[in-house]
Amino acid sequence: MGTVTIGVSIAVPEPHGSLLQERRAGFGDPAAHGIPTHVTLLPPTEVDASALPAVEAHLDSVAAAGRPFPMRLSGTGTFRPLSPVVFVQVVAGGSACSWLQERVRDASGPMERELQFPYHPHVTVAHSISEEAMDRAYQELSEYEAEWPCTGFALYEQGSDGIWRKLREFVFGGPVVPPQAQAPAARGTLPAR
Repeated sequence: MGTVTIGVSIAVPEPHGSLLQERRAGFGDPAAHGIPTHVTLLPPTEVDASALPAVEAHLDSVAAAGRPFPMRLSGTGTFRPLSPVVFVQVVAGGSACSWLQERVRDASGPMERELQFPYHPHVTVAHSISEEAMDRAYQELSEYEAEWPCTGFALYEQGSDGIWRKLREFVFGGPVVPPQAQAPAARGTLPAR
C-alpha cells in the first residue's frame, strides 16, 4: 500500500483563504496554488497508508474534545533568518491552536512526531522566495485583518503532483462559538452571523 504524506490544519475560510492564496501567488511563491490557506496543526508527515483509518479515528477523538473558538489574524511576522517564511499573525485563537496540535501529535496517537521548530500558529504568505519578494509580502500585508469562528479542522493529503487535497473535515464537539463583533468590511473581516 505504501506511504502517504498527510497534514492537519485549520482552513482559512472564504473570502480570506482565496485572497491570501492569490497574494501568495502574486509574491512569486510557486507553492501558492498547491497549498490551501491554513494554520498548521500537523506539518507534512509521512505515514503508512494503512494507518489512515487510525489517523481518522484519532482526529475524531481530538475534535470531539475540542470547542469552537474565535480566530483572528492581524499583521505580519517572519521567521527569518532562521527560516525563509513571512506569515500573517494569529492574534486570537493561538492558544487553542497550540492545544489542538499537541493532541494531534499526542504520543498515544498514530501521528506522534517531534517538530523541527517550536510550534507557532501562523498563516504562511511567502516561503523560500527572493528576499525582496518576502520583504514586499511583509510590508503589503502588514495591516491585513480577518476573523472567523473556528469550528473544526481538516486532514489533508499531498498528491504526487505536490497539491494538498482535503480528505476529511472534523467538527468540534462543543457548542457553536458566539458571534464575533463586526469590524470594518474594508479590513477583510466577515460580518457577524
